[in-house]
Amino acid sequence: MTVLGTTFVKRGIAIVCVYGMLASTMQGQAATPASTTATQAASAQLPGPQTNVPVRFEMPKSHNPLNAYLPDYVPEPALANSLRLDRVIREGKLHLSLKDAIDLALENNLDLAIARYNLPIANTDILRTQAGGFFRGVNTGVVQGTPGGGVGGFGTGAPGAGAGGTTGGAGGAGAGASGLVQSTLGAGTAVSSYDPFISANGGDEHQTSPVVNQAVYGVPSLQLNSGQFNVNYSQAFATGTSINFSFNNSRQTTNSPFFTLSPTLTSAFRFSIQQELLAGFGFGPNLRYLRIARNNKKISDIAFKDQVIATVTQIENMYWDLVAAYEQTQVNEQSSTFAQQTLENARKQFKLESIPEMDVLRAEAEVSRRDQDLTVARTSLQLQETLMKNAITKSLDDPVLEAMPVVPTDRMEAVPAQAIPPIQDLISEALHGRTELAESDVDLVNRQISRRAARNALLPSLSLVGFYSGAGLAGPLNSLCKGCTATVPVDFGGALGNTFNNSSPDYYVGLNLNVPLRNRVAKADQYRSELEYRQAELRMEQLKKQVRIEVRNAQYSVEQTAARVLAARKARDLAQRTFEITRKEQDLGAGSSYQTLSAQRDLALAELDLVNAITVHEKAKVELDRATGTTLEHNGIQLQDAVRGTINAASP
Repeated sequence: MTVLGTTFVKRGIAIVCVYGMLASTMQGQAATPASTTATQAASAQLPGPQTNVPVRFEMPKSHNPLNAYLPDYVPEPALANSLRLDRVIREGKLHLSLKDAIDLALENNLDLAIARYNLPIANTDILRTQAGGFFRGVNTGVVQGTPGGGVGGFGTGAPGAGAGGTTGGAGGAGAGASGLVQSTLGAGTAVSSYDPFISANGGDEHQTSPVVNQAVYGVPSLQLNSGQFNVNYSQAFATGTSINFSFNNSRQTTNSPFFTLSPTLTSAFRFSIQQELLAGFGFGPNLRYLRIARNNKKISDIAFKDQVIATVTQIENMYWDLVAAYEQTQVNEQSSTFAQQTLENARKQFKLESIPEMDVLRAEAEVSRRDQDLTVARTSLQLQETLMKNAITKSLDDPVLEAMPVVPTDRMEAVPAQAIPPIQDLISEALHGRTELAESDVDLVNRQISRRAARNALLPSLSLVGFYSGAGLAGPLNSLCKGCTATVPVDFGGALGNTFNNSSPDYYVGLNLNVPLRNRVAKADQYRSELEYRQAELRMEQLKKQVRIEVRNAQYSVEQTAARVLAARKARDLAQRTFEITRKEQDLGAGSSYQTLSAQRDLALAELDLVNAITVHEKAKVELDRATGTTLEHNGIQLQDAVRGTINAASP
């Protein structure tokens, strides 16, 4: 083996071994979290079960050059409930205000925890497109895995009701959604990698070849010992420029006396450059992936806000359902208690023979019916308690927490007479605040970027190319060669010097032109991108009309439910007055227990109707906030708190 080849090979083997040991160690730590090292690493990054420190999802940065070739570790999800949950537990019960429920959901709700991962996922797209890679797209759907509480406007159904998954939306890669087509998003000329690429190869070869004519080489069997080491560097730039630098070296010895130099040392380099002049020229087509990825990041942020709005809306609806179930249970408990007392009084009066047995039988039947109503109300309350605890916790593994009653501290109050803002003001607020419209705005920008790139791809490919290279030769005279002379350096340093001293230059400048005849593929993509852009413009107008209808429908619902509350309250007051009159008549002996029971039952039904009316009205106001895009503002929610998953301000 030659000296030059041996040196190159040994250095290469050493570098590979060192890198292999480092990579194996780091990969073992990242890929086997059950190991002691990985457990320690995870413990250092993950919050303790009681600290509720938010997990950071950003890709770690390092100045270690080998870090680019090592995997990064994402901490496991923290499944411990936040400390805020302990603050609302008193006397073995969860005492929840509406603000408590919202804050706990922002910290613990798993729908939000799942959607939170979409934010760093969008960042990975920016990273890969900075290197010229194609964007993978972002998810803009709403996670709906928390059952209970309906979310949705006019004509949308109730996407928040019950368990669900994630839906696709505008802004991501793929076939599109809502009737839109997105197959040409990102279309255009090919984008090369902007990350530099280095390749190297080296080795030593021993070759023995039989010789047919000994007079040619002077030996019956030609032996060649060749060592080489070659390095190549390439990189592309966003201007449509690409460069390549190659550096080749070799050392060759032979047993032939007819070779003037042995060993023969050669060195050569070539620097090549290519600049696109038509298709693929400039920052527009070459940075389109990065620009779309950055816009997709904006869409991802908007989509997370949409997730927060959907979750908060759902929690508000669930809270008022819980309040309704709680108050319905109280009404039924009072009704059942009164029926039981009436039955006991009837039995006493029957023993005194002051009332007929029929009145006792009627009282017993009424007790049975009201016990049934109470059972239904209690089980409904237990279901609402379970749904609420599921929505505001990360884990329900604790059987004590799972069975813990929930007491809503906010009560349904009288609906105050308030002036409803003019409908045009509400619509203007919605057109400014609705997340769907903001996402569509950014999506239109992405489609405009794709339109321009598709137009550029119609052009022929015209490239300005050139290269410059140099070569050097060196080596001592072959001791077997008689009478040979040479005027070249004898060592590798001399060959290397001649390579770069412009003594043997080679250069070229030219143009490469490629014209696709008919150009049907690019033509179809360009026209399709135009059609998709116009389609998206129509979808934007459709969304605006839908928002207007949703706002109007929500406003009408608030007005209608307010009127229903007033009517239900009057009916309850009349039933209350009727019950008081019949009870006085019974006390004076002018009325029967059956009449009093009927009046009390009418009162209970009126109270339940009032509870339902107020519940519907509260949920109508929640829907109006959602329709106008003001849910977060009206609840005093900072979006950054939802991103972190921790609420700094303590609940009152």
